[in-house]
Amino acid sequence: MLFTLKDGSTSFVFPVNPEEVNISRSKGYETINMLEHGEFDFAQGEKVKEITFSSFFPKVYDPSYCMDVKYFLDPRVALDVLNNFLISKQPMRFIISGTGVNVPVFLISLNSSFRGGEPGDIYFDLTLRTWRDSKVEKVGSGAAGSKSGSRTDLKKNSKTYTVKAGDSLSKIAKFELGNSSKWNEIYKLNTKIIGSDPNRIKPGQKLVMP
Repeated sequence: MLFTLKDGSTSFVFPVNPEEVNISRSKGYETINMLEHGEFDFAQGEKVKEITFSSFFPKVYDPSYCMDVKYFLDPRVALDVLNNFLISKQPMRFIISGTGVNVPVFLISLNSSFRGGEPGDIYFDLTLRTWRDSKVEKVGSGAAGSKSGSRTDLKKNSKTYTVKAGDSLSKIAKFELGNSSKWNEIYKLNTKIIGSDPNRIKPGQKLVMP
């Protein structure tokens, strides 16, 4: 089994297979707060996957745990290759031979470390994030297009904000609406949630935004 990152014509094979690979999957959703009815969650499709694993680049080739010697690089050279992948703005392909894993990805996180008693070896943890083309399907004209536009307007009007520690209505209005003086507009929409005192908002409250 080979773990490979392929960037165009450049193929990088990890010299030592990780003990495990974690693939994180989750579904996106948006929470809408409807006055007098409470919160409703609306599914928005699958989020991109995150793939994480740890391994190391050995200074000395050992056939008992290293892949074929032709894939063996000096640890510093191997780490430089990953660093170049990290700053690349083009997606790569991550492949695990013998499995169904063959996906376009970005390398988004790379941490390296050294251990006493193992001179020259470089340990690392990395995170890959699957990539998909941001193509948007064209909406049909006429009635269908009109309905689609209506949905977008409703969704925009139902935007919510979750209060964080240290927030105030004027601060929220400044960052979300661009004008701190619009705090009263937020308060009018959320009087039942906030109560009679607009200065007493609490972390965790979900406010409907104008």
